[in-house]
Amino acid sequence: RVQTLEDIAEVIIDTREETGVPVRVRDVARVHFAPMLRQGAVTRDGRGEVVTGIVMMLIGANGREVVDAAKERLERLEPSLPEGVEIEIFYDRSELVDRTIRTVATNLAEGALFVVGVLFLLLGSFRGGMIVAAAIPFAMLVAFTAMEALGLSGNLMSLGAIDFGIVVDGSIIVVENAVVHLAAAARGQKRPLTYQEASKVVLGSTLDVRRAALFGEAIIVLVYVPLLTLAGIEGKMFKPMALTVLFALGGAFVASLTFVPVLVATFMRKHTEEKEPFLVRLLHRVYPRLLGGAMRHPRTIALVSLVALLLTAGLGSRMGAEFIPRLDEGALAVQILRLPSVSLEESVASSTRFERVLREFPEVTSVISKTGRAEIATDPMGVEISDVIITLRPPDEWETADTREGLIEAMSERLEERLPGQGYSFSQPIELRMAELISGSRSDVAITIYGDDLADLERMSLAVQAAVRQVPGAADVRGEQLAGLPTLEVTVDRAVAARYGVRVRDALDAIEAIGGRGVGQVYEGQVRYRMQVRLPAELRDDIDQLRMLPVSGAENVLVPLGQVASLDVVDSPASVSREAVRRRTIVEVNVRGRDLAGFVAEAQERIREDVQLSPGTVLDWGGQFENLQAATERLAIAVPLALTLIFVLLYMAFGDLKTSLLIYLNVPFAAVGGVVLLALRGMPFSISAAVGFIALFGIAVLNGVVLLTTVKKLRANGASAEEAAREGAESRLRAVVMTASVAALGFFPMALSSGAGAEVQRPLATVVIGGLVSATFLTLFVLPSLYAWLFKGPVAPGSDPDESSGERTAAPQEDPMEPEATHE
Repeated sequence: RVQTLEDIAEVIIDTREETGVPVRVRDVARVHFAPMLRQGAVTRDGRGEVVTGIVMMLIGANGREVVDAAKERLERLEPSLPEGVEIEIFYDRSELVDRTIRTVATNLAEGALFVVGVLFLLLGSFRGGMIVAAAIPFAMLVAFTAMEALGLSGNLMSLGAIDFGIVVDGSIIVVENAVVHLAAAARGQKRPLTYQEASKVVLGSTLDVRRAALFGEAIIVLVYVPLLTLAGIEGKMFKPMALTVLFALGGAFVASLTFVPVLVATFMRKHTEEKEPFLVRLLHRVYPRLLGGAMRHPRTIALVSLVALLLTAGLGSRMGAEFIPRLDEGALAVQILRLPSVSLEESVASSTRFERVLREFPEVTSVISKTGRAEIATDPMGVEISDVIITLRPPDEWETADTREGLIEAMSERLEERLPGQGYSFSQPIELRMAELISGSRSDVAITIYGDDLADLERMSLAVQAAVRQVPGAADVRGEQLAGLPTLEVTVDRAVAARYGVRVRDALDAIEAIGGRGVGQVYEGQVRYRMQVRLPAELRDDIDQLRMLPVSGAENVLVPLGQVASLDVVDSPASVSREAVRRRTIVEVNVRGRDLAGFVAEAQERIREDVQLSPGTVLDWGGQFENLQAATERLAIAVPLALTLIFVLLYMAFGDLKTSLLIYLNVPFAAVGGVVLLALRGMPFSISAAVGFIALFGIAVLNGVVLLTTVKKLRANGASAEEAAREGAESRLRAVVMTASVAALGFFPMALSSGAGAEVQRPLATVVIGGLVSATFLTLFVLPSLYAWLFKGPVAPGSDPDESSGERTAAPQEDPMEPEATHE
């Protein structure tokens, strides 16, 4: 077993038969230590090379915990570092996690304050507001307990759709109705109600509205079911969101049926008079006049509503779409592309110049360039490619531009001017890795071209790139380098080799020695070192010298390699990629300044017009567009199914087709406000916006159920359709306004937030706020008007109000302890 270089040098490789003299390794070669062939390097801030390491996280681990543990371990390593060696963290993912969690927590806290404020304003009771607000911590406790049991972490997505206004809707209905009943029950009495009397009143009032609210809450739960059908990356992102909301709604439902009524009976039994707050009194003064005007012109109301619906459909068809809004990570990732023939040394020099240019921007704090691949190829790529991570200052300290897109544009222009001849693709660190894992590309859109001939694939790639560059919004268009890699091609002439008595194997061994032929391993403790035979650099770089490389022939005659083989430097494929048993190449493009779906649709049309595909060539569109397409296809099945189930629930609740259809109008009319507000804020459709529509439909239907339940009760008591519609709308005005306003204001901080991660929440909140405006208008004006118009005629008490047309003959006897839930 060899221990030293001298041991290797003394190894006998042959013995001369004539003289018996042994031939040792040192006689034919120089034995020395040499570095492995470098296939990568890292540079920083234009100051030269550094050594970097990456902490890899196991699947299923928590990113924050892993980063914290890694930092702790690094602190323990610092005392043992050699003098002058420092460890600096240049990219920390936990910083983004902390910033997004801070945004979510701030939005939830501000939303809770808005909700509590609205409760105080509209209930007019501090105790009532606090009782309703008490459902929030209970619902969150249930949600967090369930999340812990299922292993779900609290993050931007899992907590991003929680609206405390939706959470307390059921409790609002219970408390608001109980306040009215308690005030009516205490009226005329000289003493406060006892707990037994109050509990009886609250029980009756809760049961009075609980069935309607139960169906409404079941509908809210049902509309989130489509999100549970999502698979792939969209499922990973949005399933936790849906589950968290469902857990919170389940906790709120339990609260509204258990301790909320108990708290009302306990702390509000001395509520002897229902003194309406100023805002409610104002609504009751203004609303009846507006409602009366609407009910006098039901056909006009129906026509205006229909026109608004059609205009919204036209507006929505012209709006673009994207998978999810781009999250601002606070850092940029740039990929530099060079010619495949470039050397590592030139790539390193080029990266250093690149870093110096970017360091001129005051927004940049650090630039790290990783060229080629590391020893452990966790991210294999050629030396012609560099991945760059640019850390930035907070946006409020930027000077060059106000937005990320503007900063990228300024950087791109300066790089093209100062460092031409290279390709640059801008993204963000996490976004870039996610795109690469999903589709194999590092851009927003990946156009995969499948074929058999490399030359044809290259021609198709260039044609597709030219077509896509003409589409507005296209940026960083690039294709894979399929050719242009200089390669030494050695072809052995077997006939000539046989004539000289040279074995082809011997010729191939000599050729392999050009780059290095492994002949064994040397162990030093547990460390293994590769031992190889390699030609000196002065011979490797001279093709004429290589042609003179001796090869053993017949009778130990040395024959020059050039006599038995041809040696030529040729252009060869830089890469050959395969997928689905076919060769393929990818054209990548980033989209800036417009929506993803609209860009892809226009690009597809341009390629169909300008690019003539060869027979057998197939184009496939991937990247973020692929995620959007997959999610859209699943939701296109799941959402209509859920909406159908909503209608079935409505029919089960009312047993009448016309009433169910009337309430169901809330769904399309809720979408009107959501679409209009999205358009006004310049936001395209996205899966985040789809989640907003899903939440919106449930809230809108809930209000319709509560209103028409009261209307049908009045009809059953003998009121005409017009009287029941007017009286029911006026009596449920506060409940409808309260549930809609708390739900909308609960999302208000999300809609206006500018913190990290707010980009994902903003479309969701925008849809809910805008949709609740139109849905509330429908509930308070359109539904009563259409009900009075469609269900004309009096009804006999106790009969089906929507089928009987008999005269009203009697009014029910009122129990003072169980009054009607009407506005007094």
